[in-house]
Amino acid sequence: MFRSRDYIPLSTRANGDHGSPHGKARNIYDKRRRILQGAVALSVVVNLYLLYTWYMTWPLPLDNYQELNTYPIIDVSALDYLPPANPHNHAVVTGLYTDAFATAVATLGHTLNVANSSASRISRRALCIATVSGWQPVPIERIAPPFRGVHRHFLDQYSKLHLWTLDQRGYKSVVYVDADALVRRNFDELFRLPWTFAAVPDVYVKPQGAYAGALFRDMVAKIATAHYPAEQAEQAFLNHYFGAEALRLPYAYNANLAIKKRTPALWKGLQDEMRIMHFTMAKPFLQGDYDEVPIAQLEKNAEKVARRKSAFREEITEWLEAWRDTRSTYETKLAECDAQS
Repeated sequence: MFRSRDYIPLSTRANGDHGSPHGKARNIYDKRRRILQGAVALSVVVNLYLLYTWYMTWPLPLDNYQELNTYPIIDVSALDYLPPANPHNHAVVTGLYTDAFATAVATLGHTLNVANSSASRISRRALCIATVSGWQPVPIERIAPPFRGVHRHFLDQYSKLHLWTLDQRGYKSVVYVDADALVRRNFDELFRLPWTFAAVPDVYVKPQGAYAGALFRDMVAKIATAHYPAEQAEQAFLNHYFGAEALRLPYAYNANLAIKKRTPALWKGLQDEMRIMHFTMAKPFLQGDYDEVPIAQLEKNAEKVARRKSAFREEITEWLEAWRDTRSTYETKLAECDAQS
């Protein structure tokens, strides 16, 4: 049984007549259909444009590596015209912000010794383990992030700006090397460069955009007012601060593991010239979320990381061999350090 309020009388007008409810419904349907057709057409045009742009754009040299240049990156004969590097005026610097990187710093220092670098080595601070291979600890005051949004692993990285105060300790040039790196070859030529700032461009798996007392004060004064991505901390700031003046160094001076994942051919081409290997995507000396690995378990942990990140097994094995050489060379000191914990 129908109730009166449920009953809608049929219109006596034809469907197309003005005012007909059926005509109104048809008009709404036509309008929606035209909007949908327009959206589909716009989507097709946009996708065709993006496809055309992708097809017509040359890939970056990083993504289109070709073994064309067979000349070495350093003209050794040209170094004869430059004054020799003075070990008392130059320093290789790294940072030690947590205990978890102590064994990495020790291994890095040992590979520096093997490469016979002429520089002294200074770090932010060092525990006993980190100093066994020759690092000289220099305590510094922490520079806190100027605003929120910094990646939690980079919260101490603004302290790296203290590099520009080392002139007060008598150093004329400094090379900074991250603690999660391995030195393969001597790089003393960097100490003889005449430029104010030189850096290796950063490399990501996906394409992205590089890296004295008065200068230090100027940088610290501007870290909170400059416009740069907060998450990447001091590296993003330095990219902007030296954006127009930085000298671009070859990838061989900071061979980021991301290169191997992004462009395997380039990674292969770097092998003969590689000075420093940077373990960004696989850290054999860490476990969990940047947690410290006991010395006794370090080899087993590195092997575990190699199995989990098999794409970098060869590189992790190389780091592990360097650690074994480090432990063998400084076995007595390391044992004394380990006993203190």
